Amino acid sequence: MTDPHAIQPSALDQLPDRDPEETAEWQASLDAVAREAGPHRAAYLMRRTLERAEAGGIALPKLLETDYVNTIPTSAEPALPGDPEMEARITAWNRWNAAAMVTRGSKYGVGGHIATFASAAWLYETGFNHFFRGKEADGSGDQLYIQGHASPGIYARAFLDGRLNEGHLDNFRQESGGNGLPSYPHPRRLPWLWEFPTVSMGLGPLSAIYQARFNRYLTNRAIKDVSASHVWAFLGDGEMDEPESTAALALAAREELDNLTFVINCNLQRLDGPVRANFKIVQELEAQFRGAGWNVIKTLWGSAWDELFQLDTTGALVRRLREVPDAQIQTYQTRDAAYIRADFFGKDPALAEMAKLLSDDKILEIFHLSRGGHEARKVYAAYKAAVEHKGAPTVILAQTVKGHTLGEGFASKNANHQMKKLTVDEFKTMRDLLDLPIKDSDFVDGVVPYGHPGADSPEVRYLQERRAALGGPAPARRTHAPAPLPAPAEKAFASFDKGSGSQNVATTMAFVRLVKDLVRDKETGKRWVPIVPDEARTFGMESLFPSLGIYSPKGQTYEPVDRDQLMYYKEAKNGQILNEGITEAGSMADFIAASTAYATHGEAMIPFYIFYSMFGWQRTADQMWQLGDQLGRGFLVGATAGRTTLTGEGLQHADGHSPVIAATNPAALTYDPAFAYEVAVVVREGLRRMYGEAKPGEDQNVFYYLTVYNEPLPQPAKPAGLGIDEGIVKGLYRFNTAESAGVTAPANAPRIQLLGSGTAIHWALQAQQLLAEEWGVAADVWSATSWSELRRDAMEADAALLRGEERVPYVRQALQGAEGPVLAVSDYMRQVPDQIAQWVEQDWSSLGADGFGLSDTREAARRHFGVDAQSIVVAALAQLARRGEVKATAVKEAREKYGL
Repeated sequence: MTDPHAIQPSALDQLPDRDPEETAEWQASLDAVAREAGPHRAAYLMRRTLERAEAGGIALPKLLETDYVNTIPTSAEPALPGDPEMEARITAWNRWNAAAMVTRGSKYGVGGHIATFASAAWLYETGFNHFFRGKEADGSGDQLYIQGHASPGIYARAFLDGRLNEGHLDNFRQESGGNGLPSYPHPRRLPWLWEFPTVSMGLGPLSAIYQARFNRYLTNRAIKDVSASHVWAFLGDGEMDEPESTAALALAAREELDNLTFVINCNLQRLDGPVRANFKIVQELEAQFRGAGWNVIKTLWGSAWDELFQLDTTGALVRRLREVPDAQIQTYQTRDAAYIRADFFGKDPALAEMAKLLSDDKILEIFHLSRGGHEARKVYAAYKAAVEHKGAPTVILAQTVKGHTLGEGFASKNANHQMKKLTVDEFKTMRDLLDLPIKDSDFVDGVVPYGHPGADSPEVRYLQERRAALGGPAPARRTHAPAPLPAPAEKAFASFDKGSGSQNVATTMAFVRLVKDLVRDKETGKRWVPIVPDEARTFGMESLFPSLGIYSPKGQTYEPVDRDQLMYYKEAKNGQILNEGITEAGSMADFIAASTAYATHGEAMIPFYIFYSMFGWQRTADQMWQLGDQLGRGFLVGATAGRTTLTGEGLQHADGHSPVIAATNPAALTYDPAFAYEVAVVVREGLRRMYGEAKPGEDQNVFYYLTVYNEPLPQPAKPAGLGIDEGIVKGLYRFNTAESAGVTAPANAPRIQLLGSGTAIHWALQAQQLLAEEWGVAADVWSATSWSELRRDAMEADAALLRGEERVPYVRQALQGAEGPVLAVSDYMRQVPDQIAQWVEQDWSSLGADGFGLSDTREAARRHFGVDAQSIVVAALAQLARRGEVKATAVKEAREKYGL
């Protein structure tokens, strides 16, 4: 079988050998070592030779894997500072309370996870005592991405610290009463503790990379010096299967993010079984991270293994560890010494001899208990090496046992992720193992007690002293509101009020022009963070390149090919634009970091992320939920929107549903503006609400989603009259009447109300003219800027009625007295306008672009979906015919006339 890591002959053939005799001598020397001292010695010498070559600056391909041993040898481990015995007692209390919390909650059926924190306890405790900087330190402190299933352990530590009480712990996963703890890290649910949502697996590692990158962005742009902040991401080895987990590894290495450390808890188990049953996940991850350019530290074996490695004079132990698959290592964890002697040591005569020197108890200690991730000194050595490493991010692969200290019923069992409780006897065994002063009489009626050494105990004083030295409690989120940003000059927004005259302008271009003006604002301009996934020219943003610059930590080390052009490609170390390449997920991670900088760093930033609307919510909606959970603020802009407006692109580009998905997110305020002045009003209101003076009871922790179009059309002037801006913000206003539009209809003509959003309003305006001139029907046209905000307001009104409060939904107020039926139309599926149907008193009907998109001209696509002006006319006549206000034959005549 071909070795996949070997250099293949075809590759060597490309390298001319200038001294074949010397080459043969080297090869003969290697053969001799392998023959006389064994292949392990030969491999050792080769590795050392390659390392020496690399240290000497000789360019060679990287070695992607090392032996299955600790990267930092015991002899090189630094002394563990502090009081190791005290830290062990603190960890014991945390283990106990984490398990007690979940077990006590299990009687309510709310679930919880015990085994993950049991495996990772020392990974966290070592960080809390010696590395994680709090918010009161210089800068912004560190950012901690906690593994979601380990949350009970974090709550247990906060309980020991006095930040939580027994009432909180008893309400784990029971939040509706107002004193509960969320299941996982959810900032929206516990905003003083959690900073980053992580339990939607894969999003934590991706976000951590872009958070570390955004920290550099803030520093390089002189917004705030956060160079002392370190990002720590705690992950599971099973979680690394998620594509998002490894999607941005190259970015982190390319930009030399040595302010970032991944700590991967390699307990070799995912939710239902081994991560790599027949393989080795640690070796796979090492190769993956090394190949991407990361510094890799393996912390696999505890101190009990030291004696075993000293006995390995032939390399047999290292060879055996390299070949044993993960699932078999898990099996050793649960089997007796005789089995381990036979199966592990018995495979090699040298190992069999080694085993004769070990007692059964020693074998069980080595294989059942001794893992690098369970020993503070091993973990400390890895963390210290990580924070001191410069020029690349670091990943620590820490091997642990899932369910460690929870007893034989938990440790390494495939089902332990789903096991939610321990029995009283198991708790007593755990108590004895952890040496905790909990009496049998403390178990009242079979209920496991919480344990606490006392607020003034040596353990609590030590814990608090360590945190004070590191800058305060962690994890923690600052919830103080930053000072409101001053509103930009009104001139930027008012410039759209007069319309575009005879010039055709797409709303995408209107938005970009608005941002271009806003970034010039002396007070707030520097706080805008434009984000785009390699489509800047599609959206007309190349004009921002020379003035704002594209962020690059390297600056611009080349001469751009378009250097002679006005809008040349300019990269800069202090560049403002984040131009991310083809990655919507990475761009969303950028957006999340920027949108929460007001809390993470105390600096309000205004991100706007512009993307193909089809590739936003559909592809990264999970991150939008993460954004809402993390209380982010900013503008998402779905450009080239609509199912029929993006000409020629076809099914996978034609967005007919993003507002439907956006409407499911409680933090998203979704707008589908038709005109440039509407865009300006919505952005101005968004800046006020998210960054300015909040109104009483108003939630500032929202984000805006605007859909904008690439169809250039004349932009009308803003209608005169009161309430237009209010209607735009609330979601509906009357753009014109049949009379104000100047269309000719007979006196006492049948009347209909046409509601359109986005680009569809232009078809409604054409239909308004056709209805009057060809069918004698008067139509008023309304701009529905936000169907979802109308629905949200109406639902709030319904809830108020149930509380006994009289409140009329805004949509009903706006349409009150409007004559005739209502026909709504949009460039999205009918479900979008139908959101408000139940609150409209008039007869309701709607048109939309349901089904798959297709490639064609705009006109043909609109005819295909039945949303063009002529289709609107036929639908309006049909609605009026059902009411007896026009002849039924008119519908047939119109269909035939328009070829429908």
